[in-house]
Amino acid sequence: MTNPYFSNKNFLLLYTIVIVSIAAVQVTVLHLLLDIELAYALADSIVFNFIYYFLGISLWFPTKFFSLESFSLIRVFSNHLSGAIFTSVIWVFFGYILVSKIYPDYEVFLNSSLIVRFFEGIFLYITMVSVNYLIIYYGNFKEKSLKEVELRALVKEAELRSLKYQIKPHFIFNSLNSISSLTMIDPDKARDMIIKLSDFMRSTLSKATGQKYLFEEELKNVKLYLDIEKIRFEDKFIYTEDVADGCKKVEVPNLILQPIFENAIKYGVYENTDVVEMKLTCKRQAEYMVITIANNYDPEAVHRKGEGIGLTNIRQRLKLIYNQDNLLTIKNENNIFTVYLFIPL
Repeated sequence: MTNPYFSNKNFLLLYTIVIVSIAAVQVTVLHLLLDIELAYALADSIVFNFIYYFLGISLWFPTKFFSLESFSLIRVFSNHLSGAIFTSVIWVFFGYILVSKIYPDYEVFLNSSLIVRFFEGIFLYITMVSVNYLIIYYGNFKEKSLKEVELRALVKEAELRSLKYQIKPHFIFNSLNSISSLTMIDPDKARDMIIKLSDFMRSTLSKATGQKYLFEEELKNVKLYLDIEKIRFEDKFIYTEDVADGCKKVEVPNLILQPIFENAIKYGVYENTDVVEMKLTCKRQAEYMVITIANNYDPEAVHRKGEGIGLTNIRQRLKLIYNQDNLLTIKNENNIFTVYLFIPL
């Protein structure tokens, strides 16, 4: 968030009106209540409030730096106490110098009012910082509200698009055809595949409305998908996994892995005459859970055309959910295609 006194003309105008009003009140108090000559009162008010006009604008930066989210209350309080004392001393010092230069015979009253002005500076500092924190809180609240609205809309869209690419008509059609053929050759296997297809569809549809679930549930969904693909490809691909114990109970975005495996099937298995090895590894690394999915492919094969939005959807969802745009990386070397997912813990 930029300094609102610079970025918002209306806010700067309001701030100017407040300072001018304070200056007018000060002139009134000095002249009418304390019986100070009008010229002295005007000089006093204009100089001191003109100085604090710019000091007040600059207080946005320490307020923004010492945010309540980043520092403890004790640290924030101690730093602002130091800042209030320093700012008040600077304000009184320069105001005293300038006014005394304009009206040297006004020094007597200035000397007698230094302590009052010092505490007035403390009060002004507290007021300005409090207003700044309210501005920051309101700005963060507004930004968060907008992001939540965007997140709900885009997650819903991403989940619908994810379903489109996970339960494709041709995938169901091919699965049913394979099951139909198996009913004549191996009825037991056909029945097993029907159960797996049913479980897969039920699992996918039931979890499509949520945003996260446990990683072990995501693995079950992936295995159901791969079991069904085995109907068509049999021994053309091998799936292995190496999952650390600390990963299984971590929450991950739902349906985040299957588009990756579908890409591996589509671009690795379809046109490859050799066995494709797909391996999933998962481990905890510092503040992330790192999921790696790697598969070999034939670089000379003609890749099947498609919209290719699976990985794009995953990247967008990760960015929206975790507010980071570096949670998905891809490496393609030595005929090995590897996808890395970083799930913040």
